[in-house]
Amino acid sequence: MKTFEEKWTAWLDGQLSGRELSEFEASLPDKAAAEAEKADARKLGELLKRELSARTLTNEEFFSHQLLERIARLRSPRRRPARQAREPGSTWWTIPRLLWTGVASLAVFLVFTVLVVREKNPADESPYLTQILNARVDPVTSPNATVSIFEVKKDRITVLWTEGLQSLPADYAAK
Repeated sequence: MKTFEEKWTAWLDGQLSGRELSEFEASLPDKAAAEAEKADARKLGELLKRELSARTLTNEEFFSHQLLERIARLRSPRRRPARQAREPGSTWWTIPRLLWTGVASLAVFLVFTVLVVREKNPADESPYLTQILNARVDPVTSPNATVSIFEVKKDRITVLWTEGLQSLPADYAAK
């Protein structure tokens, strides 16, 4: 369903017809004033079309117009310095800016790397360092068996690691 404004615009443009036209004209409070306004709107439209239409340029005139515009821009006293002037198609990421951004990124990376390496002295012993005391395979008990003993000096922990044993040999019994 159209609003009153849409129907009004369609009526001014002469796009209403039939039943829709008769219903709209019946809903107008003062049909004579509306008809006068419609005539004024048509006169205004014709005046605007006649007076505001752009003159069509021929190819020669258009080319000359472009050249004159370019010459006027070049001779303008408010011209920007060449360093600040940018081509319309250029981007912000020019080659020198990319180069400086890369160099700055590498410098920041190196500074952080040096700071991180300085905090951690590689000569310090790792908290995960263990010492293998002995590893022995008893082929009689189990041919695929391995027994390893690990000791962590810092926490004074000894771990007995066995793999593939069917049973624990007697010399490993807890005392």
